[in-house]
Amino acid sequence: MVVKMYKFVIVLFIFFSAVVISEPYWPQLFSRQDQIDPDKIENKYDDKVKTAIFNNEEIKIPTDLLANEGNNPNILGEYSGEKRIEIDLAKQQIYAYEGEKLVYSFLVSTGLWDRTPTGTFKIWIKIRSQKMSGGSKELGTYYYLPNVPYVMFFYNDKVAKKIGYSLHGTYWHNNFGIPMSHGCINMKTSEIALLYPWVEIDTPVIIYGKYQWQ
Repeated sequence: MVVKMYKFVIVLFIFFSAVVISEPYWPQLFSRQDQIDPDKIENKYDDKVKTAIFNNEEIKIPTDLLANEGNNPNILGEYSGEKRIEIDLAKQQIYAYEGEKLVYSFLVSTGLWDRTPTGTFKIWIKIRSQKMSGGSKELGTYYYLPNVPYVMFFYNDKVAKKIGYSLHGTYWHNNFGIPMSHGCINMKTSEIALLYPWVEIDTPVIIYGKYQWQ
């Protein structure tokens, strides 16, 4: 019995040592994004809130987040069935296609610690503004971000809607081209304002590649 217990302790020690040493698994484990309720998600915009928190630091919220797209949230043009979005994690780049025609190409910031899933997904809802939160105060990754603009949530059979992966505008950093998020696709607000009316529900989102830190 003592021998079995001794072996069990050794296995636990090896496991936790591996987790601690092999960063980024440690922050990934304890710095998650808050889940959402797909049945209750709705537009949330509060023009009275002035500050947000990113990585435990308070920041000011811009007042013109939805000015880029204007007041018409309708889709521009008729959906042809050939639209698709591709996201290259290695290049931190997003591409929007109609058939073989490249319509848009922008730099993005995807998930730290390989948090952005790869595979083929589809857009299931578009929300012009939403509150997002998560992370860990102890690890310095806590965030509370009201009024996130132009949010487009995606999912597939393996990645549930409640996890809350999305493409969205970003006002709390300008480090596009480098992974910064907890898994979402961060974009410049002025650029996703162009993409938002172009994207239709069920538009495919294809994510591939792996970012290589220098």
